[in-house]
Amino acid sequence: MEPIEQTTDQRRVSFGNSAVWMRGLYMLLLLLAFGVAQSLLCVTAVAQFLWLLFAGEANNLLAQFGKSLSRWLADAARYLTCAADMKPFPWAPWPPAE
Repeated sequence: MEPIEQTTDQRRVSFGNSAVWMRGLYMLLLLLAFGVAQSLLCVTAVAQFLWLLFAGEANNLLAQFGKSLSRWLADAARYLTCAADMKPFPWAPWPPAE
């Protein structure tokens, strides 16, 4: 078990680390963008359903956009949970629909 003093010193290092604070700022911005993207996903899903209902087939452009949006959401979630260090769009290119 580590002494309490060493743990306190480690915390001071983290609180004073500007890279951690910058990541926190990026995380805050991405959380806001993530919320917008979720709303956009809901609108896209409703639009796709209505297209399917009236046209009888899925809209390929909406499907492609949904694929790329889902990749962005996954990339953003990985960054937000510290599973990845690479920041998603707008700091990287928009992910292609593959």
